[in-house]
Amino acid sequence: MTESDLLMSVKTSLKYSIAATLLTTLGAAPALAQDADDADARRLDPVVTTAQRVEQDAQDVPISITTVSDEKLDNLKASGADVRFLSARVPSVIAESSFGRAFPRFYIRGYGNTDFDLNSTQPVSLVYDDIPYENPILKGYPVFDMESVEVLRGPQGTLFGRNTPGGIIKFDSVKPSQDFNAYARGSYGTFNTFDVEGAVGGPITDKLSTRISVLYQSRDDYVNNAFTGQDDLFEGFEVASGRLQFLFEPTDTFDLLLNIHALSNDGSARVFRANIFDVGERGLGSNFDRENVFFDGGGGNPLTQDSAGINFKATKDFGNGWDLTYIFGHETTETSSRGDIDGGAIGPNGIIPDGPFRFPSDTQGGIDELDQITHEARLAFDDGGRLRGQAGVFIFDEEVTITSRRFVNNVPLQSATRSIQTDALGIFGSLSYDVSDQLTVSGGLRWTEDEKQFSAAGDDRELGDEQLSWDVSATYAVNDDVNAYAKVAKGFRGPTIQQRFGAPSQADSETVLSYEAGVKSELLDRRVRLNSSVFYYEVSDQQLTAVGGATNDVSLFNADKGEAYGVEVDVEAVATENLLVTAGLSYNKTEIKDDVLLVEGCGGGSICTVTDPIVVVNGVDRFNISGNSFPNAPEWIANFTARYSIPVESGELYAYTDWAYKGDTNFFLYESVEFFQEGYWEGGLRIGYKSDHNYEVSLFGRNILDEDALTGGIDFTTLTGFVNEPQTFGIEFRYDF
Repeated sequence: MTESDLLMSVKTSLKYSIAATLLTTLGAAPALAQDADDADARRLDPVVTTAQRVEQDAQDVPISITTVSDEKLDNLKASGADVRFLSARVPSVIAESSFGRAFPRFYIRGYGNTDFDLNSTQPVSLVYDDIPYENPILKGYPVFDMESVEVLRGPQGTLFGRNTPGGIIKFDSVKPSQDFNAYARGSYGTFNTFDVEGAVGGPITDKLSTRISVLYQSRDDYVNNAFTGQDDLFEGFEVASGRLQFLFEPTDTFDLLLNIHALSNDGSARVFRANIFDVGERGLGSNFDRENVFFDGGGGNPLTQDSAGINFKATKDFGNGWDLTYIFGHETTETSSRGDIDGGAIGPNGIIPDGPFRFPSDTQGGIDELDQITHEARLAFDDGGRLRGQAGVFIFDEEVTITSRRFVNNVPLQSATRSIQTDALGIFGSLSYDVSDQLTVSGGLRWTEDEKQFSAAGDDRELGDEQLSWDVSATYAVNDDVNAYAKVAKGFRGPTIQQRFGAPSQADSETVLSYEAGVKSELLDRRVRLNSSVFYYEVSDQQLTAVGGATNDVSLFNADKGEAYGVEVDVEAVATENLLVTAGLSYNKTEIKDDVLLVEGCGGGSICTVTDPIVVVNGVDRFNISGNSFPNAPEWIANFTARYSIPVESGELYAYTDWAYKGDTNFFLYESVEFFQEGYWEGGLRIGYKSDHNYEVSLFGRNILDEDALTGGIDFTTLTGFVNEPQTFGIEFRYDF
C-alpha cells in the first residue's frame, strides 16, 4: 500500500466514524438524568492543582481553573501540533502567532497583546516547571511528558512570576521517582508528518532517581511558490527537544531536583498570503489557495531557534508544618525568522495575486542572545490547623539583544540592533484562615520593582516602576459537594519599550483590578463536575500596540482604560460507564474606553473598509477606536469532547472526538469589514484499540471538516493574512512499559 493509499484509507475511515460517534454521544447523554440507584458505578477522579503553590483539590481553590487531561492533551497535540493547540480548547483562552511555531501570543478573557516585537511583553504568563517564561519566544517551548496542564484565569501576581495580570498557563512535566515507568509514542500522517515522543524514568539508587524525556516532530513543506514555480517550499518543520531530570532525596525531609532541557526548531516561518481578503467582504476571499503563495522575497522563509535551560529546585521540610523551597532557573535562546511579510509579488503583468499590493516588505528578526535568570525562595507554613501561609522573594534578570533587518530584492538594506536589560524584584506573602468548617478567607500581597535599560544606536533609556499587587478571596462550602467563592485581585504589567526601525516607542505600566465569583460543584455522586464563574475587570492605562498602517510602523501607547466582563462554564460528566463527556463555554465582552483614541487604518484607511469614525489630523485620516473590543478577543468560545468505549477481550475499542468554536474575531484595534473572521467550529477525531497488554493503536484526524479560517492579518498596504492549520490524518502507536 502506498503512502497516499494509506492516508486515503485513514481519512475515509475517520469521516464515516464521525456521524456514529456524535449520534452515540447524543443518544447516551440522557443517562445523566437517571436516578443514582440506576447509574453506573464509575466516578470522576479528583483534580489536584498547584494554583496556590501547594497541592490542593481544584474544587477548593478560589480561582477559575481549567485543567487539560492527559487524553485530551494527546489528541490536541496529534499531527505535530505546537502549544497553540490550546486555542479555544479551554474557556476564555485564545492562542495565535505571526511567527509560526515560535512566539505564541496568549489571550485570557480577551486580555492579551498583539505585538510581534521580539521584546514585547504579554499580560498572560507561561510557567513551565516552576519557571516563568517571560519572552514570547520562550513560550513556544514544546509540550511533552506532562504531569499537568492548568489554565489560571485572572491576575495571579501575588504568588507567581513578574507580569501576570491576565492569568497563567502552567505546565508541569512528569518528575523522576523511585517507581520505574516508561512509554513510547509515535505517529505518522499527512504531509509526511512524524511525531515521536517517549520517556523513561526510575531509580538509580535508593536515594537518586532520574527521568529522560524526548520529542521529535517533523513535517514536509507542502506550500508552493507559484511566483517562482518552485514546489513544496513552505510550512514544514523539524523540532527536537529533550529533558533530563535527576531527583536526589538524601533524607525524608530534603530533596533536590535538577532539570536540564534543550530545543532545536528549524523550519518555515509564518506564511503570509497577500490579497486573500476581498474588499467589502468578510473572511477568506477568492485569491486564497492553501497550497500556493506568490513570494518575491523572504529568502526561503526560514525559521531557526535554539534554546537551552537548567532548573534547580530544593525543598526542605523543617517539621511542625514549616518548609522552605528554593528555585533557580537559567534560560537561553537564539532565534531568527525571515519572511516575505507582504505575502505578494510584482510580476511582469502586475501584482500577484490581484489586489492593492503597494509596499514590498522582506524582513528578518532575530534574538542574537537571550539570558533569563530567576531566583525564588519561599517559606511556607501548614500544620493542619486553621492558619496557613507562605512568604518569599522573587528575582528576575533578563538580558536580550535583538537585530532586525530589511531586504530589497533579497539584498540587505537596513539593520537595527537594540539591547534591553530587565531587572525585577518581588517580595510576596499570603495567608489563608479557616474561619469555620465552611468558610475560608485568604489574602496576599506582592511588592514588585521593575526596571529596564534600553540601548539602540546611541539612544539610551531607562524605564521603571514599583507596584503593589494584592488579592482577597473567600471560599464557602455550601455542602460536601458545592463550594462558592469570590475574589478581588489587583495585578500589573510593567512599562515596555521597543524599536525596529526609527525612533523607539514606549508605554507606561498598566494595572488591572479584577472581580470574580464562582461555584464549583460535584453532583450525582461525583458523576458530574460543574464549575462556573462570572468576572469583571478594568485595565487602567492599558498598553496597546498599533501595527501596520501605510508605513508598516509599530507604535506603543496607553489607552485610558479597558473593561471586560463575562462568564465561564466547565463541565465534566460520566454519562454512562463507557461514555465520558466534557464541555466548556465562555462569554467575554471587552471594550476599549477612552474619550478619543486614534490609530491609523489599513494602508492609511484606503485599503480596507474601516467602520470606525474618521478623525482628520493634519490632513490624514485617523480612526477613533474608543468603544471597540480588544483585538483577538472573540465574545464566544465553546468546546466539547466525548469518549465512548466498547469493552472487548483483552482491551477496549474507543472513539474520541473534540470540537472547539472560536467566535467572531476582529484582528486589529480598529474595526473593518475585511480583517475579521466569523465564528467557526474545528474538530478532531480518534478511533482506536487500547490493549490490556499496555499498547494502543489508533487512527486520528485534525480539522476533520477541512475548515479554512483566518487567524490573523498584516494590514499596512496589503490585504494580507495567515490561516489555521490544514486538515490532517494519521496513525499512531503507543506502548507503556
